[in-house]
Amino acid sequence: MPSKTTAIIALGIVQILAWGSSFYIPAVFASSIEAELGWSLGVIVGGLTFGLLIAGLISPRVGRLVQDHGGRPVLAVSSLAFAAGLGAIAGATAPPVYVIGWILIGVGMGTGLYDAVFAALGRRYGAQARGAIASLTLIGGFASTVCWPLSAFLIDAVGWRSAAGIYAVLHLAVGLPLQLWAFRGTDPPLPARTDPRHGAPLRGNRDRLMLGLIAGSLAIVSAIGALLIVNLLIVLQSLGVDAITAVWLGTIFGPSQVVVRLLENLFGSRYHPVWTMLGSSVLVVAGLAMLLIGWPGFALAIFLFGGGYGVSWIARGTLPLAVFGPDRFPRVMGLIAFPSLIAQALAPLLGASMLTAFGPSATLVAILAAAAVNLLVVVAIFMLCRRGEI
Repeated sequence: MPSKTTAIIALGIVQILAWGSSFYIPAVFASSIEAELGWSLGVIVGGLTFGLLIAGLISPRVGRLVQDHGGRPVLAVSSLAFAAGLGAIAGATAPPVYVIGWILIGVGMGTGLYDAVFAALGRRYGAQARGAIASLTLIGGFASTVCWPLSAFLIDAVGWRSAAGIYAVLHLAVGLPLQLWAFRGTDPPLPARTDPRHGAPLRGNRDRLMLGLIAGSLAIVSAIGALLIVNLLIVLQSLGVDAITAVWLGTIFGPSQVVVRLLENLFGSRYHPVWTMLGSSVLVVAGLAMLLIGWPGFALAIFLFGGGYGVSWIARGTLPLAVFGPDRFPRVMGLIAFPSLIAQALAPLLGASMLTAFGPSATLVAILAAAAVNLLVVVAIFMLCRRGEI
């Protein structure tokens, strides 16, 4: 069995590849696909929506599979599904084939992005998985930094079809072996319990309340993040920022996630994960408020928002682990992932409609209001954790 450190490095490399060849694909590939095939941008970007919907629909089942069989077979399926989906996209000449490709990629996202890997890490390392989850998100935070320029280079050098094909090969030649190696050996057995409900992820009204609050909070954050990431440049230009400056400001988002995740990685073991979730919510609200009023600057606003959004992914894994325990964690992660992935799928389309109908300022007010509601939800989670009720 590989050491935890080397396993996390291997899985981090796979996460960079997985995010870069799924969630971040439309941002770089869309214009080239549109130029060759003449499809509308809605059809091209809509493929990602299909993929995220599939990922959300299968996530509860994925959590159960990880709990029952460990992470190794599930993550292996993700590499195969990514490769098949990207291969289909590479050969697509009609929208149905393109959509089938994204459905397969959706299976890959549901079985191979953070939620599934968090569940697998919890199953393998138990209560000691918190540091592994934080370290994994730190490495995965470089996905856009690595894959956006890599995708652009490949498209310029060999065309978008060959670029998609190269990513498919990388999943088979790099991703699959690394994931199988990282999870060599067997997971520890789940503790035997006399309680006949021990296999159930929820064991009463208190569990249901906490799960609902955590899942609701993370769904709101996922929706806000997906909506603003996809439409950030449009929003900035609508607020009076010129195109070149808007692009420069957009580059702050990735590094801000990495910086705050690094701080969490260094100091997170000293406090309960609910503090991470609370800090994330405060940063998101502060960043959105500054973005709306333009003070003291858009750069700081994006840095705070990006940092809050980035560290929310750590809380997404570490808080359920602390609240529900390692024996129930994989199945709980599957339940939590469902509303978040559905929200991610629908939010960009909702954001585009809101921007068209109401303009950037009103849209930002609505997003800020959602972030404020999320902060209240997190405060409720915080109070429950502090009182030790769950």
